[in-house]
Amino acid sequence: MEHAHAPAREGRELALGVVIRHERERAGLSLSDLARRALCTKSYLSAIETGKRERPPRDAIVRRLESALGLAAGSLMASARWQATPGEIKREMVSLAARVRAARELATLVRSDTGGKASGGLDEAYRSGRLARLVSRLAPEEGAGAGGRERGGSAGGDGVGAGIGGVARLLPLEVPLINRVAAGYPTEFTDLSYPARVADEYVRCPDINDPDAFAARVVGESMRPKYEEGDIVVFSPARAVKDGADCFARLEPDHASTFKRVYFETGEGGEELVRLQPLNPAFSARVVERERVAGLYAAVSVIKAV
Repeated sequence: MEHAHAPAREGRELALGVVIRHERERAGLSLSDLARRALCTKSYLSAIETGKRERPPRDAIVRRLESALGLAAGSLMASARWQATPGEIKREMVSLAARVRAARELATLVRSDTGGKASGGLDEAYRSGRLARLVSRLAPEEGAGAGGRERGGSAGGDGVGAGIGGVARLLPLEVPLINRVAAGYPTEFTDLSYPARVADEYVRCPDINDPDAFAARVVGESMRPKYEEGDIVVFSPARAVKDGADCFARLEPDHASTFKRVYFETGEGGEELVRLQPLNPAFSARVVERERVAGLYAAVSVIKAV
């Protein structure tokens, strides 16, 4: 029976590889099974699922994948189109989604004050600065006009509009904090896949503009002394993974995840291997076949535990 693919998140579609892998596993198919049904190679399909292939496959291949997975026609096209969307447009859509969330939050505050509840919603939000932050997120481009004047403000920038506009331009990207990643031996990763996008907690990251960035807390000691347990590491799928990079790694077939320094090697038979190297000499390295690595995402920032 045909069914729809995993739902899109607010303002963004799930990555095509994420959706394909989710549907393949739900259908109980191996990479080889799906590749054979979709008339493509296993390595090509693996590159799509792991995000190694930046460009989406041709429409004909997408349609064959939909058919092989028992999906309704067009189910994968939205994710394929999202993958092909330029980064600048993606960032604009992410910004728009953030404004929608802010509008909903502001609407909730207004309803609490006009609904007869003694919550002090708007007054408290004003005193705490929450109201200014919401307005900043709603109108981040409210800004400079001729002569450097802010709309509704003074030339010196001391108007309300100037303050809100200035704060908005300095707001860092909010990155979803997903499950923990083991800085030790690989452990089960309970999120569906990276990135969570909608999370119970977010961290603010300056100088990061990857809309698919995500963060995870470190558990274990294998990446000491550079990373301690409780540190929050931010990972960027847009950052190229180079030899010797510290990476969030997802492994097949048990959906395990680990945090290690990675090195790309070649086996005696010419096979591609990945060495997962701890920084702590008390832990041993692990070498796995490249096809067992479902995803590698480079660390770009760390927030140290207090």
